[in-house]
Amino acid sequence: MEIAIRKFQEKDIPYKVKWINDDENNKYLHYDLPLREDKTLLWFKALQGRKDRVDYTITYEGESAGLIGLLNIDDKNRKAEYYICLGINQFRGKGIARVASDLLIKESYEIFNLNKIYLYTEVENVRAQHLFEKIGFIKEGLLKNDLIHNGRKIDRYVYGLFVEEYINKA
Repeated sequence: MEIAIRKFQEKDIPYKVKWINDDENNKYLHYDLPLREDKTLLWFKALQGRKDRVDYTITYEGESAGLIGLLNIDDKNRKAEYYICLGINQFRGKGIARVASDLLIKESYEIFNLNKIYLYTEVENVRAQHLFEKIGFIKEGLLKNDLIHNGRKIDRYVYGLFVEEYINKA
């Protein structure tokens, strides 16, 4: 089982658009649909040279399997927000998200010198919470009505992981 992460490339845009437009994937992502390839290309080009985020494509046996990355990279406070999305159901339940997260966390330490990675997840997204807790994220609190998406008020948990502790446990 070969799982890797590589920098997101222009050739990954059709996958991203397909995966994000999938109702099941977007249930907890809060994109305004439909996502379009032309707009995603503009987004991709606008990212060039930015140092406050990094986006990767997860590969499984050489095939694009999902997206993972860090947002809001804060050099001063050495922290960033984590995200992950597996592309289609056939990639779920194989440990891909866990391995890709491990690779990202190690890169966050070696390349970005991060102290902390945090994430937000909807209260109803229990499956993702199990993954995050298995990785080592700790639930730090509840954010009531944290988002309003399509007129719906959304409660979210915030999770945190101290990168050096994670690395030392490995």
